[in-house]
Amino acid sequence: AIRQKMNRPIATVVILNNIFNIVGSIVIGSMAAKVLGDAWLGLFSAILTFLIIVCSEIIPKTLGERYAENLSLSVAIPLKFLTVLFTPLVWLMEKVTTPFTQGKKIPTTNEAEIRFLATIGRQEGVIEDDEAEMIQRVFRLNDLTAADLMTPRVIVTYLRGNSTLAEVKQETIRSQHTRIIVIKDSLDQVMGLVLKDELLTAMIEGATNQKVVTLIRPVRFVPETIRADKLLRVFQSRREHLMVVLDEYGGVSGVVTLEDVLEVLTGEIVDETDTTIDLQQIARKRRERLLQAKGIEENASESNN
Repeated sequence: AIRQKMNRPIATVVILNNIFNIVGSIVIGSMAAKVLGDAWLGLFSAILTFLIIVCSEIIPKTLGERYAENLSLSVAIPLKFLTVLFTPLVWLMEKVTTPFTQGKKIPTTNEAEIRFLATIGRQEGVIEDDEAEMIQRVFRLNDLTAADLMTPRVIVTYLRGNSTLAEVKQETIRSQHTRIIVIKDSLDQVMGLVLKDELLTAMIEGATNQKVVTLIRPVRFVPETIRADKLLRVFQSRREHLMVVLDEYGGVSGVVTLEDVLEVLTGEIVDETDTTIDLQQIARKRRERLLQAKGIEENASESNN
């Protein structure tokens, strides 16, 4: 019950803390003035202030942070009783302060704080290095768009729909992609896509005169400006792995894959077909340039190796 309604227990604790600090200081100060006289009142006040800061602020909060779970269980019932006891006073204070606290609520945390907590958690050993890196990478999704992640049209692999399987045999075999764009007359006339394994299967079965267009599958189009986090949700909901990226005029800018988006979270993925070191280096440099262009510091996982 306390956890579900934290405002009043917190208000009760604040009220009690201030009552003890203020009233206690006044009472003890008056007693000290009578016993010690005005000459020693300044020194006594300084010592009392120091003790209040240490004993009622620093030590309790330090112990509360260090032994939060054990202390919370032990004080839950007394705190609940005090909350009920001080309900009229808390209610009155809520009514007085409501006009000043109404309006748009400011978030209690932000992205920078969560990033900072992840860094501290890694330094203190609470979370692993790879977990902290993953948290940092998650926030990069809404900083990048499809235009940042896509393969540009100048290097997009495609086949013409009116070509026969015999005509595209060598190009299909050489392709390192599992999905290939199919166009009509130009790259701005995308008809869909074909799966490489379906092309190879048809070739093995001897359907060499079959048109590429007969094996075509629909493809989805997305704008350049779509954010990577939204793009990931589209990939998930549509259960697709490749989409065509369009510019503001409706022309094809390139293609983006599910792997491109996931690489923002995991770092560069180089599969078994990318066997040369050159391809791996190009992949890393490409991702680094994309992130630096958005003002994002890349902490590549390979730097920890």
